[in-house]
Amino acid sequence: MRKIVIAFAVMAFTAACCKKGPEGEAKIIEKPDIQVQNGQFTPEVMWALGRMGQTAVSPDGKQIAYTLTYTDMEENKNNAEIYVMPTAGGEVTRLTTTAKSESDITWYDDNTLLFCRGTELISMNVSSKSETVVATFENGIEGYKISPNGKQIIYVATLPVKRPESLDPLYKGLDKTTGRINEDLMYRHWDNWVDEYPQIFLADFDGKVDVEHATAIITDGPYECPMRPWGGVEQFNFSPDGTQIAYTCRKKTGKEYALSTNSDIYLYTIADGKTINISEGIMGYDQNPVFSNDGTRIAWESMERDGYESDKLRLMVYDLKTGNRTNYTEDFDYSVGNIVWSEGDKEILAVVPYRGMNEIFAFNTETKSIRQISHGYHDVNSFLLNGDKIYASQVSMSYPATIYTYNVNDSIKEGTKLSTFNDEILSQVKMGKVEEHWIKTHDGKDMLTWLIYPYDYDSTKTYPALLFCEGGPQSMVSQFWSTRWNFQVMSGAGYFIIAPNRRGCPGFGQEWCEEISGDYGGLCMQDYMTATDWFANNKKQIDKERIGACGASFGGFSIYWLAGHNESCRFKVFLAHNGMFNFEQQSLETEELWFTNWDLGGPYWANTPQTKKSYANSPHLFVDKWNTPICVVHSEFDFRIVASQGMAAYNAAKLRGLDARYLYFPDETHWVLKPQNSLLWHRNFIDWFDKYLKG
Repeated sequence: MRKIVIAFAVMAFTAACCKKGPEGEAKIIEKPDIQVQNGQFTPEVMWALGRMGQTAVSPDGKQIAYTLTYTDMEENKNNAEIYVMPTAGGEVTRLTTTAKSESDITWYDDNTLLFCRGTELISMNVSSKSETVVATFENGIEGYKISPNGKQIIYVATLPVKRPESLDPLYKGLDKTTGRINEDLMYRHWDNWVDEYPQIFLADFDGKVDVEHATAIITDGPYECPMRPWGGVEQFNFSPDGTQIAYTCRKKTGKEYALSTNSDIYLYTIADGKTINISEGIMGYDQNPVFSNDGTRIAWESMERDGYESDKLRLMVYDLKTGNRTNYTEDFDYSVGNIVWSEGDKEILAVVPYRGMNEIFAFNTETKSIRQISHGYHDVNSFLLNGDKIYASQVSMSYPATIYTYNVNDSIKEGTKLSTFNDEILSQVKMGKVEEHWIKTHDGKDMLTWLIYPYDYDSTKTYPALLFCEGGPQSMVSQFWSTRWNFQVMSGAGYFIIAPNRRGCPGFGQEWCEEISGDYGGLCMQDYMTATDWFANNKKQIDKERIGACGASFGGFSIYWLAGHNESCRFKVFLAHNGMFNFEQQSLETEELWFTNWDLGGPYWANTPQTKKSYANSPHLFVDKWNTPICVVHSEFDFRIVASQGMAAYNAAKLRGLDARYLYFPDETHWVLKPQNSLLWHRNFIDWFDKYLKG
């Protein structure tokens, strides 16, 4: 492998080495061998790190398999391979070396691993690494689960959305037309045109999948399972005896789908195909059902209110014998996710967004008592449970996804690090220190704000600072790690980062979370200004004359709004990524209309007190007060906040005579995911702020 040297200011970079296969075959992307100079964490170093994906623990609890992705920046491609290691720690074995990515790993038994590669489902003997193709799906599959007895499989495949027959004559003889005729809503979602929808199918499995005789589980309409855009295999499960399937579905289409979050949990009996709705009457999101180990109960995540996608996720349990439903978080002011029954079913474990971190909590099903298991400056993104051992995919602002272990009976523990695949690179990096600050808001409440220091901090110097504006809007500024917004990259560029958990962030009680709805220009914006001023006045190493602000999505809106309320020149430069600029347009352009209905109060013509207040805070109404350089970033395939919003903001800035820059990606979504596009995004980010805060 080549050795790549990353100098302090060198931008040229190749993120991975590639081995050429036989002539005509694609390259195999390998782990890079790099040397970081001066300890600076740059975007190039970030992209050199391995990105851990899925994990799976063998039934006997002795091995853990995981996928690890590396990037070839020259080829503009990523590739995931499968690795396995002992759960007690030790030598790592690479199981695959291919030019195609492997995904969806599942243990069939203690020595057999199932996974997807392209359109194939493959079985591997882990000891010999020999492979057998057990199924080929013409259009691929999006995930699967094997029944407890190993004899059946549920898999996710897509079906085409059928055009109304009344329109067929219009297309006669026009096989090359690209025109789309729509007569209903939700014709596009997140980043795709809705030309197909996911469905779950049940098939026999005896070493091969009987695809030809698979049974569609949902037959009463073209309904999604899993639900777009985020749902995966967590949205369906076999019962322990393999006789029933619980699944998540929002049985709505078109306008009804666009206006409602009312999904339900359905129980399907395999023998007769009968289906019942066990969450009927609960009007919000119900999702991710999990059977108890004894098969007598089903737990799931449940929201109470229709149309409110950020309502509290309650821990709901259904008794299959009595039909009774129990809410185990009635007196708990936080949401739950990634729910898992403990051995013996006395507790349900879940990930909880809690005061700036994502932690594992346990909920006692007998006493309803609640205890915290994990604790520290980290986020548990997800976890697996095997006996009394917990295997967590864990991150922080200072390290990417890594495997940590806990015990079920732990109480407020830091966890034990298991995987080491990024240690060699990270050991060369000087990460910026991360501090937790609780500051008073202008109305006297306590707000958690993270302060991240410049990477090579010297207390005798002063540094520029960036205010980070969170998206969501109901998203917590947690100990997250991302290749999109990475605080250590900003730190590596020589900046302090001020990251407030302003009004609207979950993890601080439902009241705090809900204070943003209908008040986009109110308390949450005051929180941003309060946090900025507090650090400017109390941290002498922050140069208050060199403070900028950045954010995406709701954070992008925040930038546009702050630009129109920057009379004191608190901020010297702005950067807005995929933000809302014109609320009237946003209310009609976005696809999930329940979002603007809830947070803005409805369409602008509703003329209610709430809508009048909401739309009066649209950033485009304050352009006449813009007085600060601004960089606008937007992407064509963002259907949540469409590209015209960014274009309008940029045009407005130029017409105002401001120094402005527009970075546009014709092939990206709400996020920038392609490697070279991401590198351009980061280089532009640093260059833009350096121009005004370091010049």
